[in-house]
Amino acid sequence: MMNVAERTRVSATQAAQSWLAPFAAALQAQDATAAADLFLPDGLWRDVLAFTWNIQTMAGRPAIEAALRATLARTAPRNFRIPEKRTAPRWVNRAGAECIEAIIEFETAFGPAHGVLRLVPDAKAPGRLRAWTLNTNLQELKGHEELFKRRAPPDSTRDFGADNWLDRLSKTREFADRDPAVLVVGGGQAGLSIAARLQQLGVDTLIVDRHARIGDNWRKRYHSLTLHNEVYVNHLPYLPFPQNFPVYIPKDKLANWFEFYVEALELNFWTGTELTSGSYDAQRKQWSVTLRRADGSTRVMHPRHLIFATGVSSIPYTPELPGLAAFAGTKVHSGDFRSAEQWQGRKALVLGSGTSGHDVAQELHAHGVKVTIIQRSPTYVVSLKEAQSVYAIYSEGIPFEDCDLLATSFPYPVLRRSYQLSTAKGLEVDKALHDALDRRGFRLWAGEDETGFQMMYLRRGGGYYFNVGCSDLIVSGAVGLLQFAHIETFVPEGARLRDGRVLPAELLVLATGYKNQQDTVRAFLGDEIADAIGPVWGFDDGGELRNMWRRTAQPGLWFTAGSLAQCRIYSRYLALQIKALEEGLLN
Repeated sequence: MMNVAERTRVSATQAAQSWLAPFAAALQAQDATAAADLFLPDGLWRDVLAFTWNIQTMAGRPAIEAALRATLARTAPRNFRIPEKRTAPRWVNRAGAECIEAIIEFETAFGPAHGVLRLVPDAKAPGRLRAWTLNTNLQELKGHEELFKRRAPPDSTRDFGADNWLDRLSKTREFADRDPAVLVVGGGQAGLSIAARLQQLGVDTLIVDRHARIGDNWRKRYHSLTLHNEVYVNHLPYLPFPQNFPVYIPKDKLANWFEFYVEALELNFWTGTELTSGSYDAQRKQWSVTLRRADGSTRVMHPRHLIFATGVSSIPYTPELPGLAAFAGTKVHSGDFRSAEQWQGRKALVLGSGTSGHDVAQELHAHGVKVTIIQRSPTYVVSLKEAQSVYAIYSEGIPFEDCDLLATSFPYPVLRRSYQLSTAKGLEVDKALHDALDRRGFRLWAGEDETGFQMMYLRRGGGYYFNVGCSDLIVSGAVGLLQFAHIETFVPEGARLRDGRVLPAELLVLATGYKNQQDTVRAFLGDEIADAIGPVWGFDDGGELRNMWRRTAQPGLWFTAGSLAQCRIYSRYLALQIKALEEGLLN
């Protein structure tokens, strides 16, 4: 006799199969109307390349039907199944709704695809389950699988008169007699992830980074920096972190891992190299980009694809501030702040109350600096432990690859509601801290629709703080707090307040964020291309991140950015699009 858990599993599996069979039959018959009827009237379908060759969400039956009608003949989906070796269909709570969640697999004309189906009871048809959400993701290109999956048998012969492995690798990395098919600008997690994916697809790729050493984009940041999400979420493609890595990875350990990663995966990487300019030849379908090397020499290359992997934090942003030029002390952006030790016993101001501003202030305080945070706008504060709730899928005890698939499966409305619920719980957990901050005059908010820090990050890249102690220092008065509205102007000695007092400082740290990647494009590729693509990052009208991991209005121009998890997951889909274009599978 089955126990309750087994009966629930069987019923969930049977329900998922009962939905999947007519859906597959409708697609086989190219009956888009019948397939769409299996969804709720306001059902959601998020497709990642499998049907649309885009990352987009169709909301409601009419949109789902239209997208199916336009793509079924080309996609030829078939062999839908619930895989036995993956997480079985189960009842779960997602965004406050009880639903059956099932991982599915199927084939398309282009290659294998995976997806996630969520079924809920149809209130207008008692006893019937309809699709609340469906996610479909292309996983591979048929005939162009990743190299490690089709590795040739080992060759035991050795040519003692020829180049050895290191000779061949060094020559490959020189690009002396060729240009790469893809040039990746930026060697952080975004650049490494996409280069690793492309290499496995056999696409010749070069990463360039302005820093002198691989990993310096993390290594050279402020002394106390560690990642704020836990290690099990943050692996890069193909090479997970070792078991002995700490839960929160320190910046220097991560930087060193990046160096190891490049060598282990044999990625092509030029350090000390900056992109200075570029233009696109529409007839030849290639770029002409100028690179400046560390020795001052230049190299013009003609890649077919140019990927900006400079991240959400690219060009430091300094707002127009009254009297800032008059300040006689040291001014430094938080991205360039290195160490607090030299400021011991002195006075400092930190402008900005996001994570970087708080961390820099706490580091200065720890080194005996009398520091004051200047708050410009309301800030969401969440305890570090509570912040991990947005990664709850990864703690459900299911395989890691299933977690990554589920992470792609939430359309914007579901994602938004999920974050509202997790934020509401966080506000309860952190109430005592928030009340204490409020009494100190710290302005708090939970986001424009109370979706908390994760949506703030996705919408604008900041506006929140993970409390690792600085909030407590503000509450106790050990770290000062000043509202920007109380400042009349900066003066040589510090900041003059509206009541006439001067708050003295020798150091001003500008934790004021970064410009949009559209500004990066404007700086290197010109106004015409920047205006054509529009803003990068933040949500578009369809609920997808603008210009991220998909084709842009400028042929051959791509963007990747985000957390290590985002870069790991979405680098797969960016690489598949580039490989498909290289092989003539896409226009």
